[in-house]
Amino acid sequence: MSSDETSGTVERMAGAEPVPGSAKTDPILVADGVRRSFGGLKAVDVEHLQVQRGTITALIGPNGAGKSTLFNLLTGFDRVDAGRWTFEGRAINGRRGHQVARAGMVRTFQLTKALTRMTVLDNMLLGAGGQFGERMAGAFLRPVWREQERNNTRRAMELLERFKLVDKRDDMAGSLSGGQRKLLEMARALMTDPTMIMLDEPMAGVNPALVQSLLAHITSLRDEGKTVLFVEHDMDVIMGISDWIVVLAQGQVIAEGRPSDIRSNQQVIDAYLGAQEETAATGGSDDD
Repeated sequence: MSSDETSGTVERMAGAEPVPGSAKTDPILVADGVRRSFGGLKAVDVEHLQVQRGTITALIGPNGAGKSTLFNLLTGFDRVDAGRWTFEGRAINGRRGHQVARAGMVRTFQLTKALTRMTVLDNMLLGAGGQFGERMAGAFLRPVWREQERNNTRRAMELLERFKLVDKRDDMAGSLSGGQRKLLEMARALMTDPTMIMLDEPMAGVNPALVQSLLAHITSLRDEGKTVLFVEHDMDVIMGISDWIVVLAQGQVIAEGRPSDIRSNQQVIDAYLGAQEETAATGGSDDD
């Protein structure tokens, strides 16, 4: 990252206090009272959360903390019990996943959603929004949708080139490695040119040789002005690329701050150590 980009990130985070519910200078996402329970278990209980525009924010916490559930709620893939959240100043709670994506907030999944029996290029084209030829009226206007199709293909090829998958464009997505599928999913998410991208464990199951490539792509998204919110367990990755970190434990935000703040936060240390001791005692691990 250049000195100008570093300065810009520092300026955007200026004044943000390292406390739960910290106010940001220009939040792109604001959530209030977001709650979700499964039976008697309260999986998410977030009182207030703001995500600063144009930064990389990591969402971390021990297994079972509610990270992926919070992702699902905010992006319309799960039903919320209570709560309200806004994106770019507009309320989006209650919207479905495709509506949230159209608003400019897209997400990837912990388990990749590539359609394995379609080619890499066709997977990319599925990510393009507002395809006129899919409508009944538009289907008869061949010159219009053919031009749109050419533009979508051009953008897909540019993204495949960027993510070093262009040589795989005609291969079935099922033939890709786990890391290449992560790259494909990230590239497909960018087909709509979103303002914010949410990545659910982008490094999970990725060959170490591809980790650095993924990290470079994530930081480049921030440097281009996009907002990144991601869930990750690798603390080296988190501390290395995050501008801000939000810590969940038992569904609640227990800490926020810069990497240096979180590294020395005793409450965070206790939450992680407690979870590790509980996992060791039970001989297993919980899902997010």
